[in-house]
Amino acid sequence: MDKEYVVFKGILIEKDDAGYRASLQHIDEAQLPEGDVTVRVSHSTLNYKDGLAITGKGPVVRKFPMVPGVDLAGVVETSSHADYRPGDRVLLNGWGVGETHWGGLAQKARLNGDWLVPLPAAFSPQQAMAIGTAGYTAMLCVMALERHGVTPSAGEIVVTGAAGGVGSVAIALLSHLGYRVVAVTGRTGDADYLHGLGAAEVLDRAPFAVPGKPLGKERWAGAVDVVGGHVLANICAATRYRGVVAACGLAGGMDFPATVAPFILRGVTLAGIDSVMCPRAERLEAWRRLAMDLDLSRLGAISHEVGLGEAIALAPKLLAGQVRGRVVVDVNRV
Repeated sequence: MDKEYVVFKGILIEKDDAGYRASLQHIDEAQLPEGDVTVRVSHSTLNYKDGLAITGKGPVVRKFPMVPGVDLAGVVETSSHADYRPGDRVLLNGWGVGETHWGGLAQKARLNGDWLVPLPAAFSPQQAMAIGTAGYTAMLCVMALERHGVTPSAGEIVVTGAAGGVGSVAIALLSHLGYRVVAVTGRTGDADYLHGLGAAEVLDRAPFAVPGKPLGKERWAGAVDVVGGHVLANICAATRYRGVVAACGLAGGMDFPATVAPFILRGVTLAGIDSVMCPRAERLEAWRRLAMDLDLSRLGAISHEVGLGEAIALAPKLLAGQVRGRVVVDVNRV
């Protein structure tokens, strides 16, 4: 084993009498948690949940110390798992890594091999992380719309939180599949960016973020919502008969100040999307579809790359809505 990797660099979150803090540290490989696959990580990401973990603004981290990072891509270094051998390219999304098990914002990770999926041949590790949990979640949302019969001919699809990671990939996917996509964002200065991803129209979030009527004028055949709160309630109220709303986030809050009217009078379906514990078969299908349905030329606009040492300072900006699209972290660039 290369001595270079006996001690590796990573972000470590600690909580003790001195307080809650995240710092870039040298970590001894002996500190890695249990697992049957050790991965030499090349890239990770900075997601909203990672921002909460690094800043301590939300109760994301359940054990200390903790390496954050809900995503990772890299190469298997050692394995006692039947499905993986040294040299295999793999990726991981969710499963509680970065919360209860050390995650991807470090140069090495030791994991349960059942959590891994093979890195699709269509993607480099950097591209896979430009997609990451956000893009994989967006694909799960698209699959939910399709599963409930929402086709491009059914009508408009609204995407909230449109300039964020999930929203950006959702717009790119849906427009590529032939849907007319309407983007809702609190950052209307990003209109050109959203149109470039395929949005046919861009709407200001403000009217959606205040209390509305139990039922509004029918407009949306489907929706991808990452905001929650009044935004989700108003989207449901304006969804057409038998339309489908895929809810996957809570950037605007956990509350849902709505009535049952859209569900019992219009037959609207509210489909919950969980990417963390999603069964393996559905994960594999989501990544297969991403390789087929995502225009990789859009990834340059959707993502930008930072080094491992820059992730800590970027976390509060991400939570404040000051970061557009996806943040890829090159863990070997400090």
